[in-house]
Amino acid sequence: MNKKTYLIDTNILIESKNRYYSFSICPGFWDALILQDSQSTIMSIDKVKDEINRYKYEDDLKAWVNSAIPDSFFKSTENAETIKYYGEIINWVQGNPQFLPEAKAEFIQDECDPWLIAFAKANNCVLITNEVIKKEAKAKVPIPNVCGQFNIECQSPFKMLEELGIQFSLKI
Repeated sequence: MNKKTYLIDTNILIESKNRYYSFSICPGFWDALILQDSQSTIMSIDKVKDEINRYKYEDDLKAWVNSAIPDSFFKSTENAETIKYYGEIINWVQGNPQFLPEAKAEFIQDECDPWLIAFAKANNCVLITNEVIKKEAKAKVPIPNVCGQFNIECQSPFKMLEELGIQFSLKI
């Protein structure tokens, strides 16, 4: 039985909507997220919802975020443990000579990624992202690189779906 809690990055929702799990092609993906939320297995954070809502156009994803998925899906980052790890993550990135100053500044100014990583650390979540580890990265601070430093499991949405036993079937 799977005891993991999965934390969804914004890019999972955006890529899913735009590509392989669009609302019209694979509504089961979105239904699965709602079901897993009710079981406290899959979640995201308030900053992800904010990031989606900053998009200037209305679309299916923005509508889903604001009306279909329960508010319980987007957890608050305003707690002492998450804030503590946020500070540690920012300090690590700032002090890491591997990354260019522009990459550090971009990561630190990002209104979502550092918080997502901090929440994952504080709550022992598996962070689900489309980003991959890049050991030699300099121009960008990849989420999986930071997760590795803080012993946070990071994986793809496909691995998460497989671990949860979620399958989509053909409807004719």
